[in-house]
Amino acid sequence: MKFESYEHVEAAIWNIVEEEIIGAPFMQTLLAGEWSKHQVAEFALQYSYYSRNFPRVLGAAIAAVEPEDDWWISIADNLWDEAGRGKPQAYHSRLYHSFLITAAPDVPTNEKYIPDYPVSPAAREAVDSFISFLRTATPLEAMAAIGFGSEMFAGKVMGLIGQGLKHENYNKEMPLNVTFWTVHADTHEPRHYELCKNVLTRFTTADDLESMYRAGAYITRSEARFYNKIFKNF
Repeated sequence: MKFESYEHVEAAIWNIVEEEIIGAPFMQTLLAGEWSKHQVAEFALQYSYYSRNFPRVLGAAIAAVEPEDDWWISIADNLWDEAGRGKPQAYHSRLYHSFLITAAPDVPTNEKYIPDYPVSPAAREAVDSFISFLRTATPLEAMAAIGFGSEMFAGKVMGLIGQGLKHENYNKEMPLNVTFWTVHADTHEPRHYELCKNVLTRFTTADDLESMYRAGAYITRSEARFYNKIFKNF
């Protein structure tokens, strides 16, 4: 695929997101209120693994990009959000736990908010694929993997998940606390993408644009597989 502009790459990644994540059965059945209580719990438990490992992904990305302030700080800002920007009550691990205990109240968690529940191959694969890619990525590929492969669409996707989880069918016995999802959609992800974009838009050759697309598409499809494998295993 040949790209003529940065916007062309953005559009191509959005096509993947719309087709393989938003339009896929995982998201559409969630939004329609078709999941059982067990399915909501299973998703919450499996995503907990992905969520608590995401700081490792960001650390791997920092190691892979150029050792220049505007490169690594763009990603470190994202990592700082994971740490609640220094406020323990806003740690993302705690925010996620506030969702998890309403979605899977019968599964105990330890003092680190880790549930006593087996991790599925789909969740492990999603994390391992991201980190493995970053181990051998060029600096541009690493930034594109985070920017295009995660942050560009994370706000939209996480917002839709939060919207779906608000469906009345999932909140009859106990209201789900979806703060974790809405915080990402409303404030965090749009800023994270803009910081990555400030670096990525400097690269304008056809080879650079194609390299950014390949990295972004690979990680986007990895996330799509994660969601869709969870759905198939329900």
